[in-house]
Amino acid sequence: MKRFLPFVMLLMASPAQADIIHKMSTSVQLTVDGAASQASRIGSTYNVSGSNVTPSDGTTSGKIGGLGALSAGDAVGYTGTEATITTAGSAFSFNETFIEGDATPTATSVSSGVVGGLPMLGSTTTTSGGVAGSLAGTINSAGTMALTAGGAGTSATGQFVTELTIK
Repeated sequence: MKRFLPFVMLLMASPAQADIIHKMSTSVQLTVDGAASQASRIGSTYNVSGSNVTPSDGTTSGKIGGLGALSAGDAVGYTGTEATITTAGSAFSFNETFIEGDATPTATSVSSGVVGGLPMLGSTTTTSGGVAGSLAGTINSAGTMALTAGGAGTSATGQFVTELTIK
């Protein structure tokens, strides 16, 4: 019986079991920024105020100023006001302000991803686009990565992930 004990013990032992999971993934992301422009038109404004002054009515040598005629797509013109002091020897004040608004810009068009001319208005923010240049990226099955920088406004990101799970 003692002879069979080691043999019986071997039969009783069960083999080890394990689940092994191995995952590998690679990715390359190449980005070239696009050109952008954001513009807001400002309108024309006119303001006149005063005391002890008389603006001309157009029948004398002077003229009444103000905004010119508004036509679609054009900025408004301006004519200054001529005025005379109403009561000679008395204090007077006269203030006239004018801000020329933006004309309607021509439409922009995109050709091959490039806008040829961007509008310049009262408030404009412009960002130039990226230049791909020699931008490139590769990853081989061994996880060796090769990323080549491009021009301005570009980015290259490479990633190699390996995961080993033993249950």
